[in-house]
Amino acid sequence: MATRVKLGVTFPQDELSRDPMALRRFALAAEELGYDHLLLYDHVVGAVRGVRREPPVPDRSYGERDPFHDPLVAFGYLAGITERIELITGILILPQRQTVLVARQAADVDLLSGGRLRLGVGIGYNPVEYHALGARWRTRGRRLDEQIPYLRRLWSGEPVTFAGEFDQIDRAAVCPAPSGPIPIWLGGSSEAAFRRAARLADGFVFGYGLSDQAVASWRRVRELLHEEGRPVDGFRAVFNLLPDREGSWLEPTVGALRRLRAEGATDIAVTSGRNGLSTLDEHIGFIAELKARADAELR
Repeated sequence: MATRVKLGVTFPQDELSRDPMALRRFALAAEELGYDHLLLYDHVVGAVRGVRREPPVPDRSYGERDPFHDPLVAFGYLAGITERIELITGILILPQRQTVLVARQAADVDLLSGGRLRLGVGIGYNPVEYHALGARWRTRGRRLDEQIPYLRRLWSGEPVTFAGEFDQIDRAAVCPAPSGPIPIWLGGSSEAAFRRAARLADGFVFGYGLSDQAVASWRRVRELLHEEGRPVDGFRAVFNLLPDREGSWLEPTVGALRRLRAEGATDIAVTSGRNGLSTLDEHIGFIAELKARADAELR
């Protein structure tokens, strides 16, 4: 019998979060429909495009009119109004944030939600956000390497003394600690990200639309896990199915589900974004139809 794939849904922040009640209604609908998890992106600021500046604005970055909620703040809110659905950051740009503060915030979300937080992290792609937050862009990979094991030590609840290249603490503790180990998943698309995940992470968030690249990347991560002497079993492979252009993506999304399960996906996140929808009710109707189709496809 095939392993059950957990099916989640991505909140289309840039299309819905101008409505302060959209997150509430969308999350409650997703839980009622039986989705296993809800995924939120992380962007603190959106930079104006088309101007000469240093640091430069990447072409694919979100702009100053694209709305985003802070995922850990949003999950603290959702922890109090949902009961079952897992809460995934997909991904939190960890090196631009203070590690101890993230440890405190994540521990609180874990406690308030009854252990439902899954912390997806990565280095991001926009130097403008790093600049705005006073963080260093060029050392972001090294800092993430240091942050992941440091977070786990902080979540132990015991006093920690640590002096790293980027962070330090002197006999202090995060209290209350989370209810248990918070899974840390990596995201990204580079060989460095895959190697970092194989060494340090509990899973990986693949976000390449419906292309073959995600499957090839998952195969590469499995190879690296074997090289590290780590088992593939228990490592979560989360496929975030993102349409790469506007249009109707219901049929291509449904068509990808069975193939991804055959490739060993443990989790798949679908989205109503970029489907030409204009109202919250349309988005909720779309994820309802998608859930029914997915259940039939993965039965």
